[in-house]
Amino acid sequence: MDKNELGKKISFTIIASILVAVALNNFLIPAAVFSSGVNGLAQLVSTLLARFTGWHVQTGWWILLFNLPIGVLGWFKIGRGFTLFSILTAALTSVLSVLLPIQALSTNPLMNAIIGGVLTGIGVGLALKYGFSTGGMDIVAFALAKTTGKSIGTLMLAINGLIIAIAGFSISWSSALYTIISIYCMSRVIDSINTSQQKVTVMIVTQQSTALIKAIHERLIRGITILPARGAYTQKDSNVLMIVITRYELYDIEQAVKTVDPAAFVNILNTTQVLGEFLDEDHKSQLAQTSKSSV
Repeated sequence: MDKNELGKKISFTIIASILVAVALNNFLIPAAVFSSGVNGLAQLVSTLLARFTGWHVQTGWWILLFNLPIGVLGWFKIGRGFTLFSILTAALTSVLSVLLPIQALSTNPLMNAIIGGVLTGIGVGLALKYGFSTGGMDIVAFALAKTTGKSIGTLMLAINGLIIAIAGFSISWSSALYTIISIYCMSRVIDSINTSQQKVTVMIVTQQSTALIKAIHERLIRGITILPARGAYTQKDSNVLMIVITRYELYDIEQAVKTVDPAAFVNILNTTQVLGEFLDEDHKSQLAQTSKSSV
């Protein structure tokens, strides 16, 4: 990873953390509207402890506590680069949530739910677009998907459904209903920024296929199919590189293309199902170790 790419990732780590922290402290927490995933779980624990025991622990500390074991899980099951920036984002979100004052910018709970969901969605969407997440349930869902065979979307729906149910029974059903609105707004914003599918197919039309394949393989362990092509207008020969990847690997592909062949034409397609061999993180790790030992 070069310095410019590292600087860009760090910048978006900070931006995503600020957006999520502001969404929590200025919109969701004051209105008793709950976020999705670990952040929503942290809100629930903080709220219920304060209500039933009088013990006030800020949501940010719970976010950090819950993300520590999740970070260990992601380190071994998903990938070190993805997990490192994800946990860094979660940790920074936690710190900002503690430091920033909890102050409502609106007294309208519906407005708080919508704006809080949109800000969270922008933060999560930007993180996913640049090859990491905001931590928490993204990592858990990804790991569970590998062992249960369920889709990440189904698992996230179940997790968020549990948060909504607990909020309804223990806080109020109005909070639960506003939480549904907030999570819906968040998901729509994420989808508009980043692909909503777990896997995508990338079609790259390039005249520098050899150099581009080398650059991609330096970043990812993925199979690439080379298809001959000819431009109808230019009548020039080229190749189409077809690659099926996870959404978390999309950023690495984009960077490889920009570095080697900025003039390449790239088409990204949603992939609903893959039949045949598709390497998971365990197999990729084994191939990487085999490759190192053979050098």
